[in-house]
Amino acid sequence: MMDHSSPDGADRIYIKRYTAFQRLNHWITAILFILLAMSGLVMGYPSLNFFSGPFGGEEAARALHPWLGLGLVVSFFLLALPFIRVNMPNMDDVRWLRGFPDLIMHNHENLPELGKYNAGQKGVYWSQFVLILVLFASGLTIWQQYFGGSTSIGTQRLAVLVHSLAALLAITIIIVHVYAGFWVKGTLRAMTRGTVTGGWAYMHHRKWLRETLAREAAAKGKVGVEKTTGPR
Repeated sequence: MMDHSSPDGADRIYIKRYTAFQRLNHWITAILFILLAMSGLVMGYPSLNFFSGPFGGEEAARALHPWLGLGLVVSFFLLALPFIRVNMPNMDDVRWLRGFPDLIMHNHENLPELGKYNAGQKGVYWSQFVLILVLFASGLTIWQQYFGGSTSIGTQRLAVLVHSLAALLAITIIIVHVYAGFWVKGTLRAMTRGTVTGGWAYMHHRKWLRETLAREAAAKGKVGVEKTTGPR
């Protein structure tokens, strides 16, 4: 884990990163995603039938799966749509990717100043954005109870294949996302408490930190924020 806590024990400052609603919606989305992964794996892999336990059995898991999917679509896009602008790719992402070896070696001073998200985080955002749309469309196609007679058998078979591949890819990306949240120390508190330390923000998202402090200073009528150096 990367540790960027203050070496001299000085008091830290905390920067607001997510609202209470965003955090709540994030965890609702996470829970729905886990339940969908479990119920989907039950249907695709009989050897994983033990995942059906929390649902009350395999039949219940099959019945609940599409409804959980609808809930995920709603919660995910409530969470994702407000962040489209800050997740748009830019040249900072190219420079960050070129400096990826420095990130692995903890040479953060060689990395560019970043906005709210880096290229890796944006990759997770856009991949999930697209994959959930794919899962939604293919899921409706194979939802036999309501749409079974609307498409041909060939179309449904293709939809099953697309749905399965998209689900496995989405699960893999989320595993990486969760790992990164624990690997970079101080990241998880953003989605539990809504804040990050000034040191974390300065190290990983310095441009976002400067912009955030500038907005706060403007709201308070302060000046000279552009001279801000790395806080702890």
